[in-house]
Amino acid sequence: MTKRDEQVSAMLVQRHQLEQSENKISELDAALNVLQQSQESNRNALDQALADLDGILVAQGIDTEGTAVIDVSFELQELAQSIEFTKSQPKVAQVSTLDMLEFSEDMSWTDYQRSVEQYASRNNVDLSADPFKALMSPIQRIELEKRIKEEFTIKNAQCDKYDYLIAGTCGVIGGLIDVFFIGMPDEGILTKVTDSAVDSAVEKFAGACGWEGAREGGHSTKSAIGFLERNFKVNYDQATTFGKNGTDGAVVNLSPKNHHLKSLGHSPDLIGLFFSILNQFTDTSTFISNGQIITIDTKTHELKGGNFIAKVFSGFANWLGHLFSDMAGSSGASGRGAGIPIPFYNLLLLLDVGEFGQHKQSFATVATQVFEKGYDLRHGVAMAIPVLITELLTRLMWACKQRFYHKSPWKECIPSASNPELRRMLLVAHGTLCMIDAGDAALRTGGDIIQFLLRTNIIGWARFGSLALKEVYAWHNAGHIDTEAVDEYLDTEYKKMLRQA
Repeated sequence: MTKRDEQVSAMLVQRHQLEQSENKISELDAALNVLQQSQESNRNALDQALADLDGILVAQGIDTEGTAVIDVSFELQELAQSIEFTKSQPKVAQVSTLDMLEFSEDMSWTDYQRSVEQYASRNNVDLSADPFKALMSPIQRIELEKRIKEEFTIKNAQCDKYDYLIAGTCGVIGGLIDVFFIGMPDEGILTKVTDSAVDSAVEKFAGACGWEGAREGGHSTKSAIGFLERNFKVNYDQATTFGKNGTDGAVVNLSPKNHHLKSLGHSPDLIGLFFSILNQFTDTSTFISNGQIITIDTKTHELKGGNFIAKVFSGFANWLGHLFSDMAGSSGASGRGAGIPIPFYNLLLLLDVGEFGQHKQSFATVATQVFEKGYDLRHGVAMAIPVLITELLTRLMWACKQRFYHKSPWKECIPSASNPELRRMLLVAHGTLCMIDAGDAALRTGGDIIQFLLRTNIIGWARFGSLALKEVYAWHNAGHIDTEAVDEYLDTEYKKMLRQA
């Protein structure tokens, strides 16, 4: 048996009360009309009687202003007999009182539902009725169905040739930027720009934490990194397989060039944050090696704070500060140094499968070697630039086409990804970027898997993959309700109600 929806039951009872109130108003109107007609009839009869009386007095030559007493009882009796008053007055139907729903401000929801059930039982209200049919008129249902179909259903894109042309052009622009300004780590112009930007960010973060600048003749960024390393120490910073700062052989092939990748606490994402705080609380260190997650015990690490919340915040501060100390390489590194991985990149180490390259290495090993050659967060920021340009340019061109070609009002030209045509255009644009990126990488590397991945824009491929999944989902569920759009609309309406309350 399906459980009764309590909110729907309350609405059904309220609707019944509203209908009964409207019926009672109609009954009262009918009764008042009958009373009004009766009153009007009696008033007309009385006016006629007074007029006849005046006529009798005049006919008898009686001065109505005199003081003499004259007997006119005989004439009045004849007048009374001549007037035909309504012998049977209209009958006014008795209006019964409305059945009230027991309710009070102090009533609990359970008591209110009990009152709803009692009212429904007394008045034969079907609480299992379909609210869509019972609470809405046919016109309202038609309007709601039309709105749901137009605004809250998943639609396939209806792009014209200009949409595809615009999207392809935007993708070509992004692809050319990727080919000529990104390239290999530490070689592309944009990578050098982002390296400099990251160095500046590290220095500013260190300054906010109390760093007073480099000594005379010292390297500013290296000094800032050293300051952060001293002030944000963590217990999961092992960098070798054996040795003083090693893992006693638990993690194979661990080195200063890849320990930021293999140590999950060094990942600048939610995974890194989770394992960083977990490792600091449990005095452990967690790595990914050979497709497996490995946890080792470390020295005791004392987190500051007098309670659990304070210790969690201390762990977060250590994680963030330590990431900044490693973001631009270590203080003792020569050259560019090993930074931290691109968010979620270390999950590729779980794919310890396949045989790639001359030495038949697994994909996890290949991904590690790619990171060791500079494929870190700084290079990831550089790779995000052509992807961002492609995204923004496509959205801008779509908005301009909607406004100036289709003559749509500005409020309908907001480039929301929920629009099916814009979603398809973004897919084409990023797909074009990825095709140019893959073609360039294949031509320049001659089939070497490591060199190919070093020249591949993983940010662009990730964006293209997410758009492809959305397009497949939309194609498969075309005509179905878009729950995200419904939730967004309900959230907006709820916020409006709160502002008006």
